[in-house]
Formats: sequence, C-alpha cells, structure tokens
Amino acid sequence: MIPSSFTYKKASSVSDALAMLKEHGDEATLLAGGHSLIPALKLRLNDYGYLIDISKISELKSIDDKGDHIEIGAGVTHGEIVDSALLQSKVPFFSEAADLIGDVQVRNMGTIGGSIAHADPAADWPALLLAADATINIHNGSSSRSVAAADFFQGLFHTAVEEGEMITSISVPVSANAKTKYIKFMQPASRFAIVGCAVNLEMSGGTISSAKVAYAGVSATPFRDSAVEATLAGKSLDDATIEAAGNAAADSASIMSDHFASESYRKQMAKVYTKRALKALA
Repeated sequence: MIPSSFTYKKASSVSDALAMLKEHGDEATLLAGGHSLIPALKLRLNDYGYLIDISKISELKSIDDKGDHIEIGAGVTHGEIVDSALLQSKVPFFSEAADLIGDVQVRNMGTIGGSIAHADPAADWPALLLAADATINIHNGSSSRSVAAADFFQGLFHTAVEEGEMITSISVPVSANAKTKYIKFMQPASRFAIVGCAVNLEMSGGTISSAKVAYAGVSATPFRDSAVEATLAGKSLDDATIEAAGNAAADSASIMSDHFASESYRKQMAKVYTKRALKALA
C-alpha cells in the first residue's frame, strides 16, 4: 500500500495554509493528524499532488471558555479533549467520546477538525456535534462563515466545506442544566462506531425540557432522531420514558448494512444503545 507521489508542505499559520490551498487548487488537501487521510492515500482512494501539513499551527490548538459556549480549535487532538478539565466540566460527553476513539497513538495525533472534515459515517464526532447543537467555523482567507452541525454533514464523506476553505474551530454551546452521555457499540479493532448514541438533555427540575439525540455509524450521514427527541421532551427520565424512547430509535432512518452489521442488527443496536445512554443519565 503505497500512495501516489505528492509534494509535502508545512503551513506556519492559517493564512499560510489557505494561501497554499489557493495556489494549488483541487490538487491540494490539508493534513492534520493523518489517521483518515494517509490510509485513504495508501489505498489510492484519494490522490493529491500536494499535502499541506497544518498540525503545528498554534491558532488551531486552543480550547477556550467563551461564557455561553466553548471554542475548540480544529487542530485540538482527541487526547487533548480527553484531558481538558474545561470540557470535562462543561461538556462531559465530549471527553467521554474522545476517550473511546482509537488507541493512544490515534488520540494523540488525530484531531477533531480532521475527523469532521473527513466525515466518516462511523466517526464519533459528527454525532456529538449534532447532539451538542454545535457550529463549525470555516475560513477561506478573505472571509469566515459559520455552519450549524445540522447543515454541515451532507452525505457520505461529504461536508459543507468548499474548495479553498478550512475548518478553524468548533463552537459548542454550554448549559448548566444539561445532562449528556455518549456510548457506542464499537468495531473492536478500529474502535469506530457500528452504533454510537449521543444524548444531550436539557433538564428543568426532574423534567426533560428538550432533548437532542444523535447517532453515528447507523446511517451514511449522522443524524438526530426527532422521534426519540419528541418522546423524551416534557417527560421525566423514568423507565417507561426510556423504554419508549429506545423503541422509537432509528425507525425512520436509512440504515447502513455492511460486513460489520446488517441493517436489522444496526437498527436493533440503535434501540439498545439509546436505552443504555438514557439509563446512564437516569
């Protein structure tokens, strides 16, 4: 497994990386952690003339408390998210999810921005961003734009990022009344999600005032399940509510089938893992 020949370039800043992208057009792509890109190049699934390394750009490496939201740089690694006291305190299911990704080497090199840019249907971050109602911030060198997670993931390995653009950060809303959880049924070798369930409940006393429930690995595109959310909203998190919400999971989704799991098995596991995530919060 040897990739086609390419020219390696190392960017020193966001503006430097964007200038290189503009110079080389669709012949170039960004290299962050490389755990998705390099295997794809080796398998000749992707072919680029230029790889622009953005892994050492300090502008992309911060996790900042902005009051009503946390700003996570696109170059922050999974391991840094695991260890972030701020995320553990304010958005705990981000740290939980990051700790389930790959192995130590993957967590120490792979980045949140690289993962969502690749948009693998079995990746964990897309479901987390949907459940968190996060916003992805994108820059093209002359202007910036922000895209809601619900509009960002547009299909199998397809996102709202356009040629000449790069993800710079992710904005994650925080709430003192939120209860969050992420669990997954993982492929044991890669630890990718066969089924991943991200739950974000806004609580008012003992009642769920609103619910955001999203899935990874179930469909070609990560999705929030409106039926599950409607079942939870306005209810207490008791056994009857958990059972009803779990039974509603993935009923209207277009479900994948592959050599890891059939369509019917994935659908059943979506129900099982929804119940497990909710029971962990009860």
